[in-house]
Amino acid sequence: MGDVAKDLAAGTVGGAAQLICGHPFDTIKVKLQSQPAPLPGQLPKYSGAFDAVKQTIAAEGPRGLYKGMGAPLATVAAFNAVLFTVRGQMETLVRSNPGAPLTVDQQVVCGAGAGVAVSILACPTELIKCRLQAQSALAGSETATVAVKYGGPMDVARHVLKSEGGMRGLFKGLVPTMGREIPGNAIMFGVYEALKQKFAGGTDTSGLSRGSLIVAGGLAGASFWFLVYPTDVIKSVIQVDDHRNPKFSGSFDAFRKIRATEGFKGLYKGFGPAMARSVPANAACFLAYEMTRSALG
Repeated sequence: MGDVAKDLAAGTVGGAAQLICGHPFDTIKVKLQSQPAPLPGQLPKYSGAFDAVKQTIAAEGPRGLYKGMGAPLATVAAFNAVLFTVRGQMETLVRSNPGAPLTVDQQVVCGAGAGVAVSILACPTELIKCRLQAQSALAGSETATVAVKYGGPMDVARHVLKSEGGMRGLFKGLVPTMGREIPGNAIMFGVYEALKQKFAGGTDTSGLSRGSLIVAGGLAGASFWFLVYPTDVIKSVIQVDDHRNPKFSGSFDAFRKIRATEGFKGLYKGFGPAMARSVPANAACFLAYEMTRSALG
């Protein structure tokens, strides 16, 4: 139980560092993902990431870049604690001998297992966050959703529970969430371990510098998003879809319709901000986790 408590504490600190560094990038990503496709002859609401930043600050001030942060901030402790704790417990299961270093393949398995667990926590949190982040991007569309103006995370939760099927409504988008978290965390932890071992010149990575941990964590986070980004787009559009008049019947329907109307580039809307976020945010997360875990012994 001592290791569990240490993973809980270190995962919480790592998650807080990740959120503070990365949330503005995530806001822009969601705005670009969720903006309606323009009608023929019209321009999109945002021409790109920089335009989205400019419009957001002009309309909402700098605080607009942190919109929707309340939901993940409230659950960041639970999310990252579960992620790193489940990963740590899976390491115990797959390790050949007590204390033996894990191979990269074993880290991939541990990451996938952790991804299953965190999907359950991530789905309702992501739905609330995306609804708040996407409000201004959807403001020009003629769907019923834009008539709902949320005052904050609890307001979103109350509305979904009352008007969108109760608890089931909060888990809208669970399938693409799992399609993001399971392979994403598998590749992220695998890349992280592979880079650490490369930098260390062997399996003993305990003596790595902070700089090496930052590089390994940043590149590991980038690998996560590079692998699963289209799945994240599908998750976002499903979670902000109008409950009363939905555009999409499910993940595969969303994939088909996005590809048909916007081409494959539609599955990469907001990719730039996501990649720009992934490197510093995950570098901060892994560094904070490793330093906290080391300090706890």
